[in-house]
Amino acid sequence: MEERIAAGKALRDATPLDSHAGWEPRKSRLDPIKILEAQNKTRLPSLIPIRFGRMLQCPFSFMRGAAAIMAADLTGTPTSGIRVQACGDCHLVNFGVFGTPERGLIFDINDFDETLPAPWEWDVKRLAASFVMAGRNNGLREKDSRAAAREMVRTYRTQMAEFARMHVLDVWYSKLELDTLLASTNDPTWVRKMRIMVKKAKKSVSDIFPTMTTLRNGKVVIKDEPPLIFHSGDPTERKAERIILRTVDRYRETLVEHHRALFDRFRFIDIANKVVGIGSVGTSCYVMLFMASAEDPLFLQLKEANASVLELYAGASLYKHHGQRVVMGQRLMQSASDIFLGWTTGRNRSRHFYVRQLRDWKVKPVVESFNASRLFRYAQATGWTLARAHARSEKAPEIKGYLGKKDIFDDAIVEFATDYADQTERDHGALVKAFRSGRIEATMQD
Repeated sequence: MEERIAAGKALRDATPLDSHAGWEPRKSRLDPIKILEAQNKTRLPSLIPIRFGRMLQCPFSFMRGAAAIMAADLTGTPTSGIRVQACGDCHLVNFGVFGTPERGLIFDINDFDETLPAPWEWDVKRLAASFVMAGRNNGLREKDSRAAAREMVRTYRTQMAEFARMHVLDVWYSKLELDTLLASTNDPTWVRKMRIMVKKAKKSVSDIFPTMTTLRNGKVVIKDEPPLIFHSGDPTERKAERIILRTVDRYRETLVEHHRALFDRFRFIDIANKVVGIGSVGTSCYVMLFMASAEDPLFLQLKEANASVLELYAGASLYKHHGQRVVMGQRLMQSASDIFLGWTTGRNRSRHFYVRQLRDWKVKPVVESFNASRLFRYAQATGWTLARAHARSEKAPEIKGYLGKKDIFDDAIVEFATDYADQTERDHGALVKAFRSGRIEATMQD
């Protein structure tokens, strides 16, 4: 153990901790709008204006959809050379509360579309920059935004030091339970709001079934809510149904045997397109309805998985199937994962998807409403969670040794985060200019 810590410390010779400070765009920096336009090649043309519309709302929203831009920028920043299973889109909105298979509630990372082995610093830098952006978006003082970013990094550093000393199984079983998170929060109003949100989220699938479905020609189908949920074609038409059932069969084979036995109790009923998130808008995403009986539904989300935005800079995944890449990365980084998590291939074998439950007691904290103290506490939760997720890659001793006990790295990342937040605002301005000039189309939504 001590040798591994010392090896991590030695890495400071080549990459000093303070070398992570600040951000300046390279002269050869790619046009950020061109990066976004390149992503459109694999997206549904009709949904691209919705994606741009969401990114145009404000710099904070822009950053959520700009993982590919930041990935290109991060590749030019210093790294220690230590690699972990990285989230790839470690924005503070990509954390939340959800139910475990044992029906507990935990706080964890919940977006793994871009996961890939990569430098651990990339996740930390994106997360820190998103805290500065969130504070600015909420009208907080700059020093409060920077304080939240600093606290996230400090928590990451100190918790990584603890994980480095723990037994492997203790690290693996570590998790941040919602009750623990709320008990450590000296904010009764926020705790009360969270408990209300959790109560709503814990409604069973049967409870939400009437609001998500309707009758059509005497049959239960998913209710259209255009432009966000809509049908394209008739899934019960014989040829379409055969294609869908083959896709479902391929998904079924990726489940462990006892989960497969559970899934077999349901039969396919309907499928509809669904528009999700900001960065994912335009990729194919579907809601699938299965029924075990007339009042016993299961909703699954079938989401397209393309190459990670990190792949150009961190190397290709070991998994040729990008749905499998997402699932394997999620299982490695999360403290508990959805029992229906799996992957499949569409009609065109080059199209990859992963599958999960549509709703599983999910609660996404409303970051846009956070004041300074709530943002600070949230920074502690995300810093702890990211450290635990990275520690599961078994590089905690090396990272601990590299970071050390002082706050040099904390200060450096805050400077990077502040400068990169400025860059994000400039990039958002470039998108606004592209929209006004007619270079891109955008659909603005309420």
